[in-house]
Amino acid sequence: MKKYIVHFSILASFFLLFSCNDNNKLTEVVEVPLPTKEEKITIGSPNDVKADPGSFEMTKLPYSYDGLAPAIRTLTLETHYSKHYLTYTNNFNKEIANTEFENMPLEDIFKKMDLSNAKLRQNAGGYYNHTLYFNILTPKEQTPKDTLASAIDKEFGSFANLTNQFKGQATKQFGSGWVWLVVDRYGKLQVTTTENQDNPLMKNALIPGTPILGIDLWEHAYYLDYQNRKGSYIDAFYEHINWEKVNEYYIEALKKVKKV
Repeated sequence: MKKYIVHFSILASFFLLFSCNDNNKLTEVVEVPLPTKEEKITIGSPNDVKADPGSFEMTKLPYSYDGLAPAIRTLTLETHYSKHYLTYTNNFNKEIANTEFENMPLEDIFKKMDLSNAKLRQNAGGYYNHTLYFNILTPKEQTPKDTLASAIDKEFGSFANLTNQFKGQATKQFGSGWVWLVVDRYGKLQVTTTENQDNPLMKNALIPGTPILGIDLWEHAYYLDYQNRKGSYIDAFYEHINWEKVNEYYIEALKKVKKV
């Protein structure tokens, strides 16, 4: 697909995906940016991004790189999808190649994997979390409808109450992590948080459940656009939630706990 050019005030250096220290812990490194002159940047198409052959594939981005702009700008989305998500996908497939996990469903991997295996934990989580993240965003602002809307009113009192709780948890989250809307083992909706690339499907979850919505609070998701103004990113993200897709995930999650 034809590529196009955008003008952007590029930073001298911005993100390394992650580093591995002596304790086998993976952390994201964010370098202090130095401004440079305006440069031309070539932005490709998400359809051109291909993971290496493996058990799991990247989800197809259901919108263009500029589809969420100006809330999430083109370069941020392109970097997030074609660099970070791609790297998590490739590394995850490498970690499970020729192991018992190679042909195992993803949720079963989360149930059985050793959480002390930092590389598998980080990349399996990074793959799953980003797949959900990109699937539940949309260019057009929506509000919950149908089954999900009724459940939100029942569990939280109103959509406004859910919004305040979700945004509040995201604002308070310290460091890299995620905030989730999950369906717990009883079929109830709950808001919960995880650190790094963990998620509520893992054995260490404070509130175990099936995620139907998640916001990425790693700095790679927003730093180019918002720097330290994380609250502005949270607001921007919330305006682009695909509540129709979240409703689909909600119904699927209810089937898992046999509530429908």
